[in-house]
Amino acid sequence: MRSLWNALTRRADGPAEITADVIRLIGLLCIPIAAIGWGPLGGVSLAFATGGMVLPRALRLRPGFDIAFGIVTLVAVWSSVTDLYVTVKWWDLPVHFALNGLVAAVGYLLLVHFRIVADEQSLPRPVLSTAIVTTALGLTFGVFWEMFEWFGKHFIDGDIYVGYTDSIGDLLLGGIGSLLAGLMMPIISAHRRSESEPQDDPSPARRSVNDA
Repeated sequence: MRSLWNALTRRADGPAEITADVIRLIGLLCIPIAAIGWGPLGGVSLAFATGGMVLPRALRLRPGFDIAFGIVTLVAVWSSVTDLYVTVKWWDLPVHFALNGLVAAVGYLLLVHFRIVADEQSLPRPVLSTAIVTTALGLTFGVFWEMFEWFGKHFIDGDIYVGYTDSIGDLLLGGIGSLLAGLMMPIISAHRRSESEPQDDPSPARRSVNDA
């Protein structure tokens, strides 16, 4: 946990990381806006989404991925708050494709960080193993999302659109996005690996000890 906290609180390095932090700041500002304009549930939705947006920074993921995660997360939650999914029936399909893939990638790397699943680089078929686990995570997240939509329709807001065809399409697109994220994991986690690798000590004293 300390390593996650240190990574989260470190100073941004470069314009890309600053951009990702600005997107997180926008997420924070959106919380009271959503609460005032769309009610407490809107504020809670933005708060939950903004909390999740810190994970790529804590995991030291590539800044480009961090930016994409923040933008897609905000688009997804605002689409829900403003009922865009209801007014534009097809809009949830690209959102499920993108968000499920990004969330599955972050979920996989969290499991690796806490040593719940093996690091793919320690396995004989890293790409295949990562693709399978990430796809399974993405489909699992998708199922929980559909369950949440069902719960919301029956107990919170009857206007939430839920249907068999809609659910199957969401799961299919989310699974494809998660598979793509798994196949791209070497690119997604490259920045994290480069920062976690120990640096060689160039000091003369260390070189002389090693040479001896």
